[in-house]
Amino acid sequence: MLRKTFVLDTNVILFDPMAIFKFSDNDVFIPLVVVEEVDRFKKDQNENGRNARHFSRLVDELRQKGSLMKGVDLDNGGTLIISVDKKFDNVHEAIDLRINDNLILASALALKDAGEDVHLITKDINLRLKADILGLTAEDYGMKDVKLEELYSGYRYLPVAKEKLDEYEKNRFLMLENAEELEIHPNEYLIVHEEGNERRRLLGRYNKQKLGIVPLIPMREGIWGIYPKNMEQQFALDALLNDDIKLVSLVGKAGTGKTLLAIAAGLEMTINQEKYSRLLVSRPIQPMGKDLGYLPGDVNDKLGPWMQPIFDNMDFLFDQRRAGTNSSYEDLMDHGLLHIEPLTYIRGRSIPGQYLIVDEAQNLSPHEVKTIVTRAGEGTKIVLTGDPQQIDSPYLDEINNGLAYVVERLKTEEIISHATLTVGERSMLSETASKLL
Repeated sequence: MLRKTFVLDTNVILFDPMAIFKFSDNDVFIPLVVVEEVDRFKKDQNENGRNARHFSRLVDELRQKGSLMKGVDLDNGGTLIISVDKKFDNVHEAIDLRINDNLILASALALKDAGEDVHLITKDINLRLKADILGLTAEDYGMKDVKLEELYSGYRYLPVAKEKLDEYEKNRFLMLENAEELEIHPNEYLIVHEEGNERRRLLGRYNKQKLGIVPLIPMREGIWGIYPKNMEQQFALDALLNDDIKLVSLVGKAGTGKTLLAIAAGLEMTINQEKYSRLLVSRPIQPMGKDLGYLPGDVNDKLGPWMQPIFDNMDFLFDQRRAGTNSSYEDLMDHGLLHIEPLTYIRGRSIPGQYLIVDEAQNLSPHEVKTIVTRAGEGTKIVLTGDPQQIDSPYLDEINNGLAYVVERLKTEEIISHATLTVGERSMLSETASKLL
């Protein structure tokens, strides 16, 4: 099979510095202008800066193997080439080569003119558009040919014979011999209904160790003063309260109760059941629209606007749970049982025995999510919540974000569970706006 040549744009490197190893036994070409652009980010104290520095260290190690301009062999059988920008004499006069993106295009065109099977990899939609106009094959980096509605939902309908449904209702367990054939994942939620009659149904979760369906955790007395309002919320709370599940991902549009359910379950498991030493709630600092700039005050004052959605949920839960008492979440914070902080400070930490909730996880890159999940020490449970359709980061989209990445990559693991929430419960106005605006 003919080797391909993948030309990488700067945004691919900043998104994933390990991208040079992701193209199998093909050639990876990086124009010098990309290296220059990456160099401008190396002093930044954000994820782009860290990725730029990581890429530089990787390339410096590879440089010891030989000439980068001639090509250095990679462990996966491919070759990395970093060279001066290729010149293409026949480039259209409308293409201004003083623009870096156009220099990358010119390099890709020169390689194609030399007879190579060239694929330009970029997360820049407009650059892909220009490449297409010039006859170049251009692709996004990350998951491809997947739509948001095709992502793993975490539950499905399962028709069974009347006798099987009766058996499940009586024994509170139903053996499922054909789970692999049906491609049912561990901890997938099942709406078990009688064949030909969806109204007669029972809810359950597939337990991989028992090779069968088990009932959900009962919630007759509510969780921290709230009750599940629909079937999807029952699935979510079952995952959030299950000790055997170490990572839960909750995906849903605004108003479906993702954050509220996660915090309620965290309070229940930490304060009431005392199964965790502390509830840690965090979210990325990513503005929607134009940033406010520097904020006055100490670190707590500065973080107030970013953390306010979490405080709003806390206020609601304590009003529901502690009406008529003086108890508040501030008391829990004073005693060290509850901590609310930005994700900025999580790198390099080890977090044992805690219930960690990461809100707005759709604004994290796959690499950032990996960094967070690998912080989990013994006895820690992690909950990721978010809406892939509300992304504020310029480098991410509804498919290639950290939350969707976790959902797809970890769905086959026994300690992972996922729930999708689609029914808005915040208010009639919120649900109407979510559907129609």
